[in-house]
Amino acid sequence: MDKVVSSAAEAVADIPDGATLAVGGFGLCGIPSVLIDALLEAGTSDLEAVSNNCGVDDWGLGRLLFEKRLRRMISSYVGENKEFARQYLSGELEVELTPQGTLAERMRAGGSGIPGFYTATGVGTQVAEGGLPWRYDAEGNVVVASPPKETRVFSVRDGEGDSSVEKEYVLEEAIVADFALVRAWKGDRHGNLVYRDSARNFNPLAAMCGRTTIAEVEHLVEPGELDPNDVHTPGVYVQRVVALTPEQAADKRIEKTTTRPRPSSDDALVDDAATHGLGG
Repeated sequence: MDKVVSSAAEAVADIPDGATLAVGGFGLCGIPSVLIDALLEAGTSDLEAVSNNCGVDDWGLGRLLFEKRLRRMISSYVGENKEFARQYLSGELEVELTPQGTLAERMRAGGSGIPGFYTATGVGTQVAEGGLPWRYDAEGNVVVASPPKETRVFSVRDGEGDSSVEKEYVLEEAIVADFALVRAWKGDRHGNLVYRDSARNFNPLAAMCGRTTIAEVEHLVEPGELDPNDVHTPGVYVQRVVALTPEQAADKRIEKTTTRPRPSSDDALVDDAATHGLGG
């Protein structure tokens, strides 16, 4: 089945207001920026986004946020986006902060047909006991807080011996999104996807948990050209594929650029001598 659509605009055209989106990426690495921009151009609003973070103020999901298109976020880290903090603290955005590993497993579980799972992460904290601020009002009062979650004690093996210990775990529910937006390095017309290096991050998990998954791919290949052993997301999870132009594929932002002065030749000689125990 050929799943390639002609444009990003066509791929996101049926995403309605109020939809839940699972979005791949980590920081600005591996984010489906072309699909996000197409959604921005479409005017879609009142969205709930499930993603590790919300991009930065002028790129990625931050572009939707700036235009007030997001009503709710489920994420792990939001520290690079000042507008995110402003909207959250002023009561304009609801935020469900979730431990990063828990978020990853909630998405994976949703794609695997598992409704929930128990984890030790968050036991004894507001993650399990409830009370985390989800939404404030304009005066800074908490108007929506996280509910308490079910906990259960399990008997687990203690190390390598035969003894066991009683440990408490908290029940976390799976995430299934209406749509998922992901970015892949390579993809074929059947929707099989390959991610490159750290750009894999949350993309396979987002692709799994979307009822309709849309992938933008930097290099579109024909069926059979991908080694099955290299495929990270099987085509069964993907419904639409958008082939990027070379210019779109190359348009990638760096979240934080860190530089230092290039050492002079004399400095390099001193460093080399120190490394090898030479000199006085």
